[in-house]
Amino acid sequence: MKAGLNQYVKYALVLLLSIALILFTQEIKLVKNPESTPVTWLTIAGLFSLYLFSMMGIGISQMMKKIDISFLRNFPILGWVSITSLVMCLIFDFFVTAIQAVDFLSITTPILTFAGISVVDRLADLRKSSWKIGLVAVFVFIGTYVVSALIAQFGLTLAG
Repeated sequence: MKAGLNQYVKYALVLLLSIALILFTQEIKLVKNPESTPVTWLTIAGLFSLYLFSMMGIGISQMMKKIDISFLRNFPILGWVSITSLVMCLIFDFFVTAIQAVDFLSITTPILTFAGISVVDRLADLRKSSWKIGLVAVFVFIGTYVVSALIAQFGLTLAG
């Protein structure tokens, strides 16, 4: 039971760190671009809503691990968080309004940071794989970057 509680505390702390990084990013963006989304009480409510939905999704995921249905037991936490968020936003309009007060780009920065950390955390598993996977990954990353740059350049060209 204590191990499960430690896991919830770990998730809660990571989510609190994410919220702090989102607020920091939104404030820095506001310094650089005063016309961007300001931080208001609605922004704080939106971040608290995202925190609440995430913790609810984590709790649901942990409860589903005890069910004998393999689809529900193996359903990812991100899926439960998404379903929880969707249901709560469909029921209460306040959540939609509050989450809209949070700048989207401020959210993506910590998410991409944590994604990078999780990839680095699994480098030991990557070493056990064939070198061919690394080569494919390099080409995928380069291809994604080049295609993204081409699409951005095309959009900028169209915009003038």
